[in-house]
Amino acid sequence: MHIPVLLHESITALEIKKGDVVVDGTFGGGGHSKAIYESFGKDIKLICVDLDEDAKERFEKVFKDSDVVFVQDNYKNAKQILSLAKESIANKILLDIGTSSFQLDQDSRGFSFNSDSPLAMTLSKTGSHTGFNAYDIVNTWEESSIADIIYYYGEETFARKIAKAIVSRRKDLPIKTSKDLADLISNTIKRKGKLHPATKTFQALRIAVNDELNVLKEALDSWWASLGSSGRIAVITFHSLEDRIVKQWMKNQKEEKRVITKKPITPNKQELEINPRSRSAKLRIIEKI
Repeated sequence: MHIPVLLHESITALEIKKGDVVVDGTFGGGGHSKAIYESFGKDIKLICVDLDEDAKERFEKVFKDSDVVFVQDNYKNAKQILSLAKESIANKILLDIGTSSFQLDQDSRGFSFNSDSPLAMTLSKTGSHTGFNAYDIVNTWEESSIADIIYYYGEETFARKIAKAIVSRRKDLPIKTSKDLADLISNTIKRKGKLHPATKTFQALRIAVNDELNVLKEALDSWWASLGSSGRIAVITFHSLEDRIVKQWMKNQKEEKRVITKKPITPNKQELEINPRSRSAKLRIIEKI
C-alpha cells in the first residue's frame, strides 16, 4: 500500500486556489494527486507527471473518466510537460522526490534489497538517460569508481570494503539480482540498529543510474522558470543530499521570493507510527513574489 508522505502539510502549504494549474511532478502512487483532486476537483487543472510506465497504469485507475492530465516524462522537463498539457505556466508545483512504495514493494527492476529482481534500478522500463544501469556499475566499473559512488551518493562509511567485495565476487559470477547484491553486502558489513546493511549502497546506485541529484537541480530551475507570480513549489526530500540541494537552491534564487519554510517540515509522531518510511522526509516550500 502506498502512503503519501506529509500529505496534509504539503497540500496546505501550496495554498491552492480556484483556477490554479497544479502540477504533481512525481506522481508515484498518486496519493498526493488524489487528495488534491478530492479537495479541488474541476476548480483547478491538475497535471500528473511520472517517467515510470507503471505509474501511468496507476493513474488511469485512479483518474478514469476525469479531466486530470497525465504526462509521461522526466519531471525536469517543465516547459515540455506544460506544453503537452496545453499550458504555459504553473501556479502550484509539488515534487515528492522519494521512491514510491509501488517501486519498492512490487519491485521488478531491483530497487529493493527485499526483492529478487534483475539489477537495473532505472525509473523507466526502457532504461535511463545516463545509458547505464545498476548491473553495469557493479559488474563492469572499476573498483575505485564503485567505491566513490557508494561513498558520495550513499554516504556509506564502508564504501571501499563493499566495492572490494563486489569486484571480488564478480570475478567468479556476475551479480545479477537485487538479492545477490543485498546478500553480498550483508555478508561483508555488519550494522547496528534497524538499517539494513545494503540500504545506503542501493540508494547510491539508484541515484547514480538515474542521475537524480543533477535531475533535481535541473527540475528546480525548470519549474521556477515556468512558475507564475505568487506561485509556490513544495519539495519533499528523503535524504540529506537532496535536502541540501533544495535548501541551497531556495537560498540562491535571485528573483523576488519568499521561502515559506525557514526550517523544513518533518512528519509528526502519528505519521511516523503509521508510515515508518516517512522518517527521513523533509518538506520545503518557496513562493515566487
